[in-house]
Amino acid sequence: MGIEIDKTSFDPRDYRDFGARLGENLDALQHLLSGPGFGEGPASLGAELEMYIVDSAGHPLYANEEILADAGDPQLTLELNRYNLEFNLSPYRMSESPFAATEGEILGKLERLRGVAGRHGGRIVPIGILPTLRQTDFGAHCITRRRRYHALVEQLIRRRGDEFRIDINGEDPLKLELADITLEGANTSFQVHYRVKPADYADTFNAIQLVTPLALAIGANSPTLFGHRLWHETRIPLFKQSIDTRHTDRYSWRETARVNFGQGWARRGALELFREVVRLYPPLLPVCSGLSPAQELAGGLAVPSLSELRLHQSTVWLWNRPIYDNLDEGHLRIEMRALPAGPTAVDMVANAAFLIGLAEGIRPGVNELLPALPFSRAEYNFYRAAQHGMAARLLWPDPDQSGFRERAVGEIIESLLPVAYAGLDAIGVTSAESTRYLGVIEQRLRHGQTGAIWQRRKLEELQRTEPLHDALHQMLEQFMTHSSANLPVAEWPL
Repeated sequence: MGIEIDKTSFDPRDYRDFGARLGENLDALQHLLSGPGFGEGPASLGAELEMYIVDSAGHPLYANEEILADAGDPQLTLELNRYNLEFNLSPYRMSESPFAATEGEILGKLERLRGVAGRHGGRIVPIGILPTLRQTDFGAHCITRRRRYHALVEQLIRRRGDEFRIDINGEDPLKLELADITLEGANTSFQVHYRVKPADYADTFNAIQLVTPLALAIGANSPTLFGHRLWHETRIPLFKQSIDTRHTDRYSWRETARVNFGQGWARRGALELFREVVRLYPPLLPVCSGLSPAQELAGGLAVPSLSELRLHQSTVWLWNRPIYDNLDEGHLRIEMRALPAGPTAVDMVANAAFLIGLAEGIRPGVNELLPALPFSRAEYNFYRAAQHGMAARLLWPDPDQSGFRERAVGEIIESLLPVAYAGLDAIGVTSAESTRYLGVIEQRLRHGQTGAIWQRRKLEELQRTEPLHDALHQMLEQFMTHSSANLPVAEWPL
């Protein structure tokens, strides 16, 4: 989302030229992947942290551009809505205590940013969905003043042709219609990047897809929107619906949703996933860079930028997304986009450690598990985990019988924690680091408390004596107090 463009309106030639350039990008990527040594560097961990800016009353504060200018931090960037910011955190090799280093960086960045925001009357909150949002916080007036965002909004509205419909079930179902995509900005995430060797890509990607529902259930932190009690991780349906340009017609085919869990298990490697994105999704921002991949190579660039492919990828929001980067002699990553922001730095890093550790622990035997769980069942798990959190019952391969069976998500996680420890050990994470972060996951299991569960229980407690509006604001204040103390959410009192 951070790539800026130099134009906001496009003609048919722009789309033709961009389509041709995407084809050249794919050819160049195929050439890179077929050569020896590409992307063979050590595994590493990186992340992006999205955040809210709120005022003294806990309402969104439209000041991201002013705070960015004042902060002077090259790792800080703007988001779609004027009350959101994002940190692009440093990558760390697995030999560099990556999880502890990431937690430390988050804490340092947040402390400094809170000081800057305070000079503008603002406070910083890492939370999946701000509970004090109002419908008046969305619309054209809240869009950040960058060409990319305005062009993206315009393109999605043009393809939709009418209002975007939100329909989310829960204890208090929510239905509404909006004229634009700014409700997408209600979602803030902790997006994890993991560098993977090309030879291991398909198995690693599949393992991450398989275990993402488990990490989502144990890490849920977005249970409300506009005071409605919805899914434990309401970001998942909200993001999907807020930019869905498709129309429902039971008698016709539908184009593939730009926000989805995927089309199937990866069979051959990364290239098929990039090809899928190019072939399935029409371009939204057809802006070509000055040089083609061939021209870049002829000019002495060691690895082409593949700018068009990277720009196009940024307009297709897969929950686990393949990433190409020309930095560090070129490499591939998997971006894990399903985890929410917050509640604390230690909780976010624990979610990442659990997800990566479990995926690496399962990866050596993943091809024995996949035949027992069709991809559609893995997608089912993803949405059930988002809907029910720790109360979800998921479908999981059964090693003692053919196929799969339904099990409580907590039971599955508890049985697989040794696998997560083994996976982290296999990629060079120290025992002390694994124990710290997987211990946070174990603590949530023992206490039965995630960020979403705490918010639900706290809201119920406050509503015994307060109206909903006041209860939401008081809940946010307590959330911010515990979050800034970096107290693991399993220990938050009620």
